[in-house]
Amino acid sequence: MSNEYYQEHAEEYVTNTVDLDMGIHYEHVLPLLEKGASILDAGCGSGRDALAFKQRGYVVEGFDASPEMVKVARSYAKVPVIVQRFETLTYENRFDLIWASATLLHVSREDHKLAYANLYRALRSKGILYCSYKDRTCDFKKDGRSFTCFTKEFFSHFVQEQTQFSLVELYSSHDLRPGREGEPWLNAVLRKE
Repeated sequence: MSNEYYQEHAEEYVTNTVDLDMGIHYEHVLPLLEKGASILDAGCGSGRDALAFKQRGYVVEGFDASPEMVKVARSYAKVPVIVQRFETLTYENRFDLIWASATLLHVSREDHKLAYANLYRALRSKGILYCSYKDRTCDFKKDGRSFTCFTKEFFSHFVQEQTQFSLVELYSSHDLRPGREGEPWLNAVLRKE
């Protein structure tokens, strides 16, 4: 299970990701929000993005499936963070943005429709969902983690056929971690209609 990996490798994961500058991705979603909007950092890891949003004046909460990562995020970002999974979210009509950066990729393909239904319910009307996936044609496993992957075409089809979201933007990027710049990512901005 991916959760076990992050429990056991929390310190290493935080060291490798906490200082990444995600500003290029924030620019795709933050202009769509009102000042002081409510954001859920879904699968928040270290709390890097939760802190960045808090510092910009947004009201931020987070969750992560790993209790160890929840402890780190609470300490680092100083926002409410709970242990939770996409498949069991129960929020209703609460957030203006759900930020799921490199996190939904750990939800099994079989549970994707459920996860998106839960995210849809958690958003307010016209709310925004940002998510990112490894841009690959096949799912894979590595280091005890499962990765659900999408290409642009496959993700567009998934959104249209399996979710209630409308697609605002779909764009490609590369991994921001040093030494992994060649790894392609697919980024999506969706809106609850």
